[in-house]
Amino acid sequence: MAKPNYSFEKRQRELDKKRKQEEKRLRKNDGKSEPDGSGEAAQHDSPPAATEPNSGAQ
Repeated sequence: MAKPNYSFEKRQRELDKKRKQEEKRLRKNDGKSEPDGSGEAAQHDSPPAATEPNSGAQ
């Protein structure tokens, strides 16, 4: 049996989390419609919310 590649799985989870955060940021900014983009700097101050660690692995 092949040895599991944990670092690959971790990287995939990180990429998925980053993609979801970007989608959420875009949805949030669609309602505001700020032309100068000054609100983006304040959004990066808070840490990201924790997601389910086993969302796709079985």
